[in-house]
Amino acid sequence: MLIDTYGRQATDLRVSLTDRCNLRCTYCMPEEGLQWLGKSDLLTDDEIVRLIAIAVTSLGIEEVRFTGGEPLLRPGLVGIVERVAALAPRPQMSLTTNGIGLRRTAIALQAAGLDRVNVSLDTLRPDVFKALTRRNRHQDVLEGMEAAREAGLTPVKVNSVLMPGLNDDEAPDLLAWAVEHYYELRFIEQMPLDAQHGWKRDGMITAGDILTSLRTRFELTEEASQTRGSAPAERWLVDGGPHRVGVIASVTRPFCAACDRTRLTADGQIRTCLFAREETDLRAALRSDIPDEEIARIWGEAMWGKKAGAGLDDPTFVQPDRPMSAIGG
Repeated sequence: MLIDTYGRQATDLRVSLTDRCNLRCTYCMPEEGLQWLGKSDLLTDDEIVRLIAIAVTSLGIEEVRFTGGEPLLRPGLVGIVERVAALAPRPQMSLTTNGIGLRRTAIALQAAGLDRVNVSLDTLRPDVFKALTRRNRHQDVLEGMEAAREAGLTPVKVNSVLMPGLNDDEAPDLLAWAVEHYYELRFIEQMPLDAQHGWKRDGMITAGDILTSLRTRFELTEEASQTRGSAPAERWLVDGGPHRVGVIASVTRPFCAACDRTRLTADGQIRTCLFAREETDLRAALRSDIPDEEIARIWGEAMWGKKAGAGLDDPTFVQPDRPMSAIGG
């Protein structure tokens, strides 16, 4: 089991398949992109499947989320999903994506065993999408989401980040659209994980701001706390249900005490927290031909040292060296 000194058990594994992305979101990376990892630095398909197998069969992992960068850019993605689906016990599998490649991959991913997808979409306005992502791909994302829903990769969850002066007025419109299309919308507070280190707490749109905006058009009824469990999103019924909206308030309402996640970067590092500044190298262990039991021991030791919280409420907080695209969202 992956247990820490605070009694938390990690059952949810986030696997970054690549640091590359085909968008350049302003809150994630600079317009020119980043220095991408070399091919030899990335875990191979076999190495990824081996580590997931160790996590599932020996360490108590029950859910696997594939992330990036943009995971649909990973050439072997469908094969990885198929092989993980064959594990016993079989973990629940999901994918966080920008949606651009979903139209051509949704059916194959569902057939391989993927259960559902999370799609990042911050705006309903193509011009704002271009300003936020520096790419003109808004329609591709919408079509990808439709393809995912039609393929049965449901519930399709939509992740939205509101940015001051760009899309901070869109919360009610996004929720009305999500309800109409049977998507589950979740707003995420902007986090200090941008490559430019330009994040400022006093300029962010908070969970409180979002809820105030939504209540100008909708009646929101908070779900009972016990239904949330370790999920990062606080959820509300919209106009009495059945539709729901979530808010992930990583900065203003941290949920560290119930965290059940462990993270594997595209280059084989274990991170105990999205905001951690320390990593544990499993790639070197893999390539040293040590047995699975020793890898499991190293992983368990890393998780045992997990800190109580992310430290975002500490005025001395220092942003991680690696941006979100390199460590997985």
